Amino acid sequence: MALMGRAKPITAFLKPARDFCLALAAGAMVLGLARSLRSSPYIANPEIFKDLQIACAMMAFTFASTALVRFRAMRDRISLFLALGFLLSGGVIASTLWLQPFGGQPFDPAAFAKSPVHWWLSRALLAVLLLVALVLEKRAPSAAKPGREIAMAILITAGTAVLLSAFYEQTPTKWAVLPKAIVSRPWNLILAAAYLVAAVGFRLRLKDTDSAYDRGLFLAASLNVACHLAACQSEELMDAPFVFAQVLKTLSFAAAVGGSLLDNARLFDQVRHLATTDPLTSLANYRSLSAALESEIQRSGRTGRQFGVLLLDLDGLKKINDSSGHLAGDRALRRVANALRAVCRSMDLPARYGGDEFAVVLPESGEEAARRVAARIRAQLAEDPDVPRLSVSVGAAVYPADGTTLDALLAAADKSLYRMKAGREYQLAAS
Repeated sequence: MALMGRAKPITAFLKPARDFCLALAAGAMVLGLARSLRSSPYIANPEIFKDLQIACAMMAFTFASTALVRFRAMRDRISLFLALGFLLSGGVIASTLWLQPFGGQPFDPAAFAKSPVHWWLSRALLAVLLLVALVLEKRAPSAAKPGREIAMAILITAGTAVLLSAFYEQTPTKWAVLPKAIVSRPWNLILAAAYLVAAVGFRLRLKDTDSAYDRGLFLAASLNVACHLAACQSEELMDAPFVFAQVLKTLSFAAAVGGSLLDNARLFDQVRHLATTDPLTSLANYRSLSAALESEIQRSGRTGRQFGVLLLDLDGLKKINDSSGHLAGDRALRRVANALRAVCRSMDLPARYGGDEFAVVLPESGEEAARRVAARIRAQLAEDPDVPRLSVSVGAAVYPADGTTLDALLAAADKSLYRMKAGREYQLAAS
């Protein structure tokens, strides 16, 4: 035990050290590859860059829309700022300004003494908004008034874009591109550092919110670090290191969009599950029961086969609640649900009908089969060693003998249930 106690701090120390070493190795590999590409005479066709920009813009709009949907549903500020960041930096700025130099004009790389304003502004704006989103989430993760939050976020985003644009205009030209230096575009190292801080922040978030959405954001921030490490080795527009940086940027957008779409699919499945499942017992709820019964009525009407319906009522739930509390009553309902799951076939549908009542749909089962299932459920509860001891009253109905509609079948099963309950009460009174 003492050795295990000492092993935990060692493990807690080794994991961050391992992550740091992996990040350092990855950064060195990207920088080394970009450095080797620097000597390549390759100059890309502007049309290739157009295609990559269009792909980035489409992914940025997709991510922004999914992030805004997430914000409306969960009211988390980080999604709002990320939506605006990707929308403006990856969609609006990149798709409009980046395409201007190629709009029917001869492409002249020498016309750009600095990094083009749209590249620098879109990259810097996204980095700043990633950091702003992390800070705001730490201080106040939820938005109380979404409308006001959206207006505030738009003002912050627009103000940030104006300040970054003004800062860029004041940047000395000689610092922008240094062909003979080890680092050709030093400003990209500042952006790489900003994205690195964002990547660390999103990595720390994974301890509490490890979802595809969060992993996608962490990967996107990390790829943007690599993007700017590659871009710092570019000596002229459209050379090999610059195209390498653009490919990494495109992959970062793909990572963010992929994580967002996967997480939206997970959230959709959760919502659908909650809409059809009873939260206490995890059985099907009344909506699912009604849909299953209607489906069985239509199927049995076509095939001419019968099916059964059981209604069950937990005996003495009020007494359990009064004597042991509502938590004990909730546990009793879950115990009944577990008994139903243990007895029912995979094709059967156990459901919580409401309150202390349950139902089971038994496809292709007649009256005798329904009664056997009811007896097995009662026997399963009788063998349950937990206290208080539980029992249920059960009523059965069979299609089409007891009815051909949902209401008729449930009414017939309800009458059968209360005949059994009345008979048991008479027996108890007589004894």
